Amino acid sequence: MVDMEAFRDAVAGWAAGAPGGPAGGPAGGPGGRPAGEVAAEVARRLGVRTAVLVEGPSDLAAVETLAARRGRDLAAEGVCVVSMGGAMNIGRYAGLLGPPGLGLRLAGLCDENEQGFYRRGLERAGAPDEGFFVCVADLEEELIRALGVARVEAIVEAEGDLTAWHTFVRQPAHQGGRPERQLRRFMGTKSGRKIRYGHLLVEALGSGQAPAPLRELLTAL
Repeated sequence: MVDMEAFRDAVAGWAAGAPGGPAGGPAGGPGGRPAGEVAAEVARRLGVRTAVLVEGPSDLAAVETLAARRGRDLAAEGVCVVSMGGAMNIGRYAGLLGPPGLGLRLAGLCDENEQGFYRRGLERAGAPDEGFFVCVADLEEELIRALGVARVEAIVEAEGDLTAWHTFVRQPAHQGGRPERQLRRFMGTKSGRKIRYGHLLVEALGSGQAPAPLRELLTAL
């Protein structure tokens, strides 16, 4: 896991600057080496063959948690889940990690309203989109729908967040919405909460309850 974090850090630094650009600033790697060179070296050392591109760290937590529950060691399989820091970065990451860059196989998750953007970004990078699976709103809502509102509220209560949840739904801006969407928005209102619940909701899934996009992604890896 530590090694994969090093790879993710190198890729994040690379994405923040020019691909394989000069040392210094966010693009520079250890010892003044370009971050792209560092990322390529770490990928070779770890045998990384596939990069799973997800929008944020909560999605990363969900994918890795379900993989672990299924007895899979993604790192040992040469698979690294990479948080892009937002869907708008798909073209950048596809270019760095796909055919124009490290030449890794790409897979991932995207939201329904971002499909066109993903398709264009992958096309520009010369990468196929067959390994990308679509969530209706986002992965959190897929997980909430799979578990049911009552089960998710029980998890919220067990985590000590029930009072905060009740306060949230009483606010005028959040009244009258579907409970699934209210819960999804609640999980994004505090730093770190989405990541924590990304893990907890997957841990709570029963046999056969994994949402289709997440299940199909792991099957495809």
